[in-house]
Amino acid sequence: MTMISFPNESSEYRAARERLLQKEIELRRAMEDVAVARRALPKGGLVPQDYVFDGPGPDGKPARIKLSELFAPGKDTLILYSMMFPRHPQETREVATSGGTAKLAPADQPCPSCTALLDQFDGAVGHLEAAGFNFVVVAKTSLDNLLTLGRDRGWKNMRLISSAGNSFKRDYQAEAEDGAQLPVLSVFHRDGDGVRHFWSSELGFVPPEPGQDPRAVGTCEILWNLMDFTPAGRPNWNEQLQYGEGCCH
Repeated sequence: MTMISFPNESSEYRAARERLLQKEIELRRAMEDVAVARRALPKGGLVPQDYVFDGPGPDGKPARIKLSELFAPGKDTLILYSMMFPRHPQETREVATSGGTAKLAPADQPCPSCTALLDQFDGAVGHLEAAGFNFVVVAKTSLDNLLTLGRDRGWKNMRLISSAGNSFKRDYQAEAEDGAQLPVLSVFHRDGDGVRHFWSSELGFVPPEPGQDPRAVGTCEILWNLMDFTPAGRPNWNEQLQYGEGCCH
């Protein structure tokens, strides 16, 4: 097999590790099989309208931005995360108590899990763009609230836009019938016919395995995947908007 070992490990450990390695190889193959099948999807539906969002313009001032304008020249794929901001009505975790976000009513504050995920995504955006992709975060809250959260969190790279004035999140399954916000990662692709929906994280809409959360975007949740490498695995714990002092980290 790998023909490696680590200091003072037992033969029992090495044998068990080799068996685990086989499962890891199988997982890698399964992940690639899923990626191949995803790329082979038929064309998705054309976006029914050129949704208009609120976002910072080139000069940093609030501007009206069309969905089609989220595609930079020569970059025909858009990765879009619909975050829960405002948070879900049943959310019980603590709210921010410092920073600009703390000025919002508790029900109007963002989802801690979405916020933690975006903390992780922000560092990847520059690399994504260099590789030829577009990335944007959409929230139902006002643009001012969203930009305030970005400043509080220290986000430097993600494009933040508000869908408060359109039906985008409702149309693309990121808003329930009662208005509750839902977390959805979506991909759109531009071709000669216009902008098409390519894929969305539908695992969040089917029952999870017993004892698990939905893991709708589990393959890119850095925080939780790192915990899976540890002896105890994922703890009975949830992300928070703040840990100890300060509103963010």
